Amino acid sequence: MAIFSVYVVNKAGGLIYQLDHYAPRADTEKTFSFPLDLVLRPHDERVVVAFGQRDGIRVGHAVLAINGAEVNGRFTADGKDVLEFLANPANYPVSIRFGRHRLSSNEKLMLASMFHSLFAIGSQLSPEVGSSGIEMLETDTFKLHCFQTLTGIKFVVLADPRQVGIDSLLRKIYEIYSDFALKNPFYSLEMPIRCELFDQNLKLALEVAEKAGPFGPGS
Repeated sequence: MAIFSVYVVNKAGGLIYQLDHYAPRADTEKTFSFPLDLVLRPHDERVVVAFGQRDGIRVGHAVLAINGAEVNGRFTADGKDVLEFLANPANYPVSIRFGRHRLSSNEKLMLASMFHSLFAIGSQLSPEVGSSGIEMLETDTFKLHCFQTLTGIKFVVLADPRQVGIDSLLRKIYEIYSDFALKNPFYSLEMPIRCELFDQNLKLALEVAEKAGPFGPGS
């Protein structure tokens, strides 16, 4: 069981804090001969698999490295176009590492804003009067848990579906936010949280939650 990441979103939908706590490794590296038996296409400044799943490589996975060198979007480490490089028989055999691409800072900002909008839509669609909005989204690989305070701050945790104690963890994060962000004289409301004590105590809380589950009184 694991906790993957934490997001803090202000009442306007802006991302003011984000922490990647644990990222499961799903990368697959294989050596290929020419011609490449996967169909690759450019997508959002990356090269991704469009067709041909095999050996753990799935449609949507991005090219992360070629011959051990990290790629930069659509370009190899030495500045060559990835698709042109892989179309040249002289470059084979070639070792390619595939996997899910890492979200950029801009993508995380966009996703936080998108979730803020979905949260508001969810509260309006609910048949119950006074619905708080989305509290949990469940997939086969993770669960998204959300706790919104009375002032509109949202604390979002992405965790393994089997992870227990997330409700109490969310309230613990709110407590840490109150103690180490709101009480910090140098912190301005609604602005990004940059506080070492907040970071330290949040990471400790995540470790405790992963190992022991729910927080007890006075924890």
